[in-house]
Amino acid sequence: MNVWRLTAANRLSKQDEKVPESTGKMKVRITKVLVNAEDGAIYGGDVKIKYPLTPGKFAVGIIAEDTPSPLFLKGARVLLHAFLPAPYTGTEKKDFSEDDVLVCGLSRDGYLCDFVHRGAEEMTPLPDNVTDTEALLAHYVAYAKAAVDKIDPEAGGHVAVIGGNLLGNLICQLLIDRQAVPVLIDDNPERLETAKRCGVYYTLFADDDVLDNLAQLTGGRLSDGALVASNLKYAVNPFALCAKNTRVVYAQMFGADVTVNLRLAMKKQLTVCGVSDVTGYVQPALSLLAGKAVNLSCAETATTPVENAEAAFASLSSGGDFKMTVLDLI
Repeated sequence: MNVWRLTAANRLSKQDEKVPESTGKMKVRITKVLVNAEDGAIYGGDVKIKYPLTPGKFAVGIIAEDTPSPLFLKGARVLLHAFLPAPYTGTEKKDFSEDDVLVCGLSRDGYLCDFVHRGAEEMTPLPDNVTDTEALLAHYVAYAKAAVDKIDPEAGGHVAVIGGNLLGNLICQLLIDRQAVPVLIDDNPERLETAKRCGVYYTLFADDDVLDNLAQLTGGRLSDGALVASNLKYAVNPFALCAKNTRVVYAQMFGADVTVNLRLAMKKQLTVCGVSDVTGYVQPALSLLAGKAVNLSCAETATTPVENAEAAFASLSSGGDFKMTVLDLI
C-alpha cells in the first residue's frame, strides 16, 4: 500500500509498504485527508515531532472488508478519530505527565496512507446527510461543543471568546445556540468580518481599549466567562475580561503551549480549566453537522489529488486559519 511519511522538515516521501496485519480490528480504506495550517507547520518543522511520521490528523474512509458489526458494514463511510489511546508501556505512571491519548499525525502516525486497521471505538459511522468534507471538520465542532459545555453559559450571559479562528467562530455559533451572547475578540479585522458573516453580532478589536469597550457593551459587568480559542499577536488577558467567580476555558486545539499569570484569576476567584481529548464529543459533533446546526462556510477547503500532497503541505505552512486542503486518495 502507499504510505506518505515525513522523514525530515520539508521532506514528505511516498513509500510502498505491506498492508499491516489486522490485529483483530477492521480494515479501513482511507478516502480523504484534511490538511490545515498546523499540518503545514508540522511539515515545515515548526512543530516538534519524532521522524519518521505519517501525517494527517483528520480523515474519512470506508470499511474495506466484511465485518460482524451492523454499524460497520463493508462500504460504510466512517470518520477516523484523531485521538487514540496511548499504548500501555507495562509500567505505572509515576508523575502523571505521560500521555493517556496520542494525536494522529502529531504524536503518532496519522492517516495519509491507503489502509489502516481500527476498532469500533476508534471511528464513527457517518450520517448519510453529512458530506466527507463536513465530516473532516467534525473534530473542530467537537472541540467547540466541549468548550461551550465546559463554560456552561447562562441564557443571556455575555461570554468573551478570544480568537476568531475556525474554532473560535464555531464556539461563538454554539454559544448563540445556547442563547448566550458571545463577544468575539481578535486583532485581525478579516477574522472579525468572517465572524459577522456567520451571525456573530458582537465583535471587538483587540487593542488597548478592549477592556473599556467590553465594559461598555456589558453595562460595566464584564463577561460571565471567557473561552480562549487561539493566541493573538496582541495579548489579551482573559482573566481581566471576566466578572468575579466566573470561568475561563482554554480550548486551543491539540495542546498548544500556554503560559499564564494566575494572580488576577486568584484575586477574582475564577475557575480555570482546559479542553484536550474530545473523542467523546465526536458523535455529538456529527449530530450537529447532520442537523445543520453550525455554519461551515467560513472554512475555505479545496480538494486535490493525493499526488499533490507535498505541495499542499508546503502551501499551508504559512496559510491562514480558514484555508485547508482535502487530499483525495481514491
